[in-house]
Amino acid sequence: MSRSAADRSRRLRWWPTALFTVINMVGPTIFGSLLIDRDAQQRQERMDAELHRVTSSAVRLIQYGQVLDTRFLAQDPINNQCPQFAVLSGESERFSDYFSASPCVEVDPARLTGLVTEGIRRGSLLYTYVRGTGGELLRVGVEPFRNDNGQYIGAIVAVSDATGEQTAHDRLVLLVLGGGVLLVVAGAVVGHLLVGLVTRPVVTALEQQEVLLADTAHDLRTPVAALRALAEAARDNPARRDELMSRAVALAGRMGTIIDDLLARARLAAGVEQLAIEPVWLDQLVTTVVREASVGEARVTVTAAATKVNADPGLVQRAVANLLDNALRHGRRPGAAAIVHVTVAGGRVMVADQGPGIDPSLARENFERFSSNGGSSGLGLSIVRWVAQAHGGTLRVYNAEEGGAIFELVLPAADS
Repeated sequence: MSRSAADRSRRLRWWPTALFTVINMVGPTIFGSLLIDRDAQQRQERMDAELHRVTSSAVRLIQYGQVLDTRFLAQDPINNQCPQFAVLSGESERFSDYFSASPCVEVDPARLTGLVTEGIRRGSLLYTYVRGTGGELLRVGVEPFRNDNGQYIGAIVAVSDATGEQTAHDRLVLLVLGGGVLLVVAGAVVGHLLVGLVTRPVVTALEQQEVLLADTAHDLRTPVAALRALAEAARDNPARRDELMSRAVALAGRMGTIIDDLLARARLAAGVEQLAIEPVWLDQLVTTVVREASVGEARVTVTAAATKVNADPGLVQRAVANLLDNALRHGRRPGAAAIVHVTVAGGRVMVADQGPGIDPSLARENFERFSSNGGSSGLGLSIVRWVAQAHGGTLRVYNAEEGGAIFELVLPAADS
């Protein structure tokens, strides 16, 4: 199924939206990653600082001669506080291990012994994560110490519960991820709306072009076919050539009017046509249009009261002429001459006919296209609508109670 240019333009707006969304994701992703990493680092540094406070205090309080002396350590407040700690021997020299009095968390001693060995091997502070016997996350700090000969013989191992810090960090991660998703979605929506605003004039122009082409094809198809038929008839009937050529000239004039209307509508839609607004006596303008119109056998009457409007006289004249032409062509019953009455008063021009009337469903289509029971009204009424809108006025259509259609053009009145 082929799509119109306007439909393709609407679909194209998704590509800039996707690109805008991807670009919009870069900033929040980088910022969120940095924020998460920085938070994890700060929490780890805070736990390590607390562990180091315990291990460094314990190293200062223990004495090691022939045996490990922990009397001062047992009397210090850190012995009864969290984080808990232990003084554990290494592999080179054995002594009785010491554990602080406050069991804040449960941890496997064998796991701590392995960390002591690693800390002594490195000869420096060691911080790592382990799991407690209940599966909770623990942060461990290991600070090795030496004997009087400068040999590492053991280490102070401090253990703290990292569950609270990890839970808080996880909440921050969820918050950052949720905020990032909301920000990206909001950016995508805003981007889609902005792209829509930018592409709307293009889509509107394409839609107007498609309507214009459809109207042109519709309104020129019949007169072109008729013109061809007249030309062929004139070729085959020399005796009637003058008559047929006269009809062909009249038809060509009708086609010229259609093309003029087409160009006027295109210029109005593109904003090329500039309105030359000035005070205009609407009653005089309408009377002139009716007097100059070729009405043939139709009967046209005018009832006019003095009324002045602010309008472009050229465009209003074209609009009134189109209303009158529409009434003369379609506002009649089969086999009868058209009867049209034009009323001008209060900035309004009402053109009433005695034809079959307007289909109410078509009257609600904002005058994009018109058709009466007698056929299409083509570009003419579309031009009238454009003229009305360009002046800040309106165009309405409704059926009279006694039959026939009434078209009402309203223009802004001029100050007296």
